[in-house]
Amino acid sequence: MSVKPLREGGPAARIAVIAGDGIGKEVTPESIKAIRAAVDSYSGFASANPETWSARRQIEFVEFDWGADRFLRDGVSLPAGAVEMLANEFDAILFGALGDPRVPSNQHAADILLGLRFKLDLFVNARPIELFHDRLTPLRDRSVKDIRFMVFRENTEGLYVGVGGFFKKDTPDEIAVQEDVNSRKGVERIIRHAFDYARRNHLRRVCMSDKSNAMTFAHDLWQRVFKQVRQEYPEIEARHLYIDTLAMEVVRDPRQFDVIVTCNLFGDIISDLGAQLAGGLGLAPSGNIHPGQTSLFEPVHGSAPNIAGKGIANPLGSILTAGMMLDFLGWKFEGDALRNAVRAALQEHFVTPDLGGDKSTVEVGDWIVRRVGVR
Repeated sequence: MSVKPLREGGPAARIAVIAGDGIGKEVTPESIKAIRAAVDSYSGFASANPETWSARRQIEFVEFDWGADRFLRDGVSLPAGAVEMLANEFDAILFGALGDPRVPSNQHAADILLGLRFKLDLFVNARPIELFHDRLTPLRDRSVKDIRFMVFRENTEGLYVGVGGFFKKDTPDEIAVQEDVNSRKGVERIIRHAFDYARRNHLRRVCMSDKSNAMTFAHDLWQRVFKQVRQEYPEIEARHLYIDTLAMEVVRDPRQFDVIVTCNLFGDIISDLGAQLAGGLGLAPSGNIHPGQTSLFEPVHGSAPNIAGKGIANPLGSILTAGMMLDFLGWKFEGDALRNAVRAALQEHFVTPDLGGDKSTVEVGDWIVRRVGVR
């Protein structure tokens, strides 16, 4: 994970919180509780170990009510000046989820989430795929040692940029066109990021996936850039797979992958497939990152309006997301504390109903807080 220098140096961090809609409002407070516990745990560790940096960590959370309620009340999704404020005044953004059946178009979600991705130029979507307990994977005879890899998805281009339109809409002759946008700059920086991550973490393999046999213009660019960049990393095994082959291989033998890098659409799909192999979307964290700049971290599970308000949402994905954010801030001790606590909760089966348990969102969050305090 690329580390962002804090705005003013030293131990303080300022975090914008956008809980959003549905279960985002329920799981985000649990991840904040867990972060505070991890920060306190670090301070205790540092005080007991004078040889370490003993300055007390400080963290400030500032909450914003951007979501469906605000949109329906005021017609505001992302307020004017919000992007500049976040970029200039915050170190990171902790995100919940967006999506509400009262807004069928999901316009507010697109304005906020895609708006922040594009306007903050968060070109890296990082999705760690890690199995924390053998029982969680649907793959037969696979264990925690078999499923651990990172997916990097290009996050600001491709088919998600909204270039296209309709001709003769709502007629029998309707035509819909969606353009796939790929720039050399965009392709090169995400591929280079994948190789840099592998090198920095002493990983041996990077796999680039495209569909260049069918998308002969857009993904020919991916092919050419990949062949060029891989030459700068001779110690890393560089491999190419078409996306359909990659999907099959991830299921057949996930052990063969360390780092996967691909375009926006394919990355969206393959990272969700990987998440299912590791226990489902309730355990899936992600980061929307621009190295060295304010970045956004969100669990993948969405707003889940069907269970919102019932107190049974799984907070572990949000807590793992918080761990990614702490890594990004350079606070690896705290990030590891959150991941270890999640691993312990799964081992002891202290989980919500989606994972076969009977605990509430708050009960799991409180258990994590207590566990983080155990060193």
